[in-house]
Amino acid sequence: MSVRPHTRRDPAEPGSTEIQLPWWAIALPAVAFAALLLLILNPADAHAASSGPAVTGLLEHIQTLISRMAP
Repeated sequence: MSVRPHTRRDPAEPGSTEIQLPWWAIALPAVAFAALLLLILNPADAHAASSGPAVTGLLEHIQTLISRMAP
């Protein structure tokens, strides 16, 4: 059984490089960077364990950051 070779739809110019990244290759590092930036901005809020749900604390922290940025 033979396999057909992959052919390009649009031939590239000689000497040019075409790079196509999936959407998550940009989204995941951006989310990780934002999370680390939030911890750096206010390290007092980075508790190892707390009695309240983590999602609620994160949302409250994001809300306070947004309110500080708003004019």
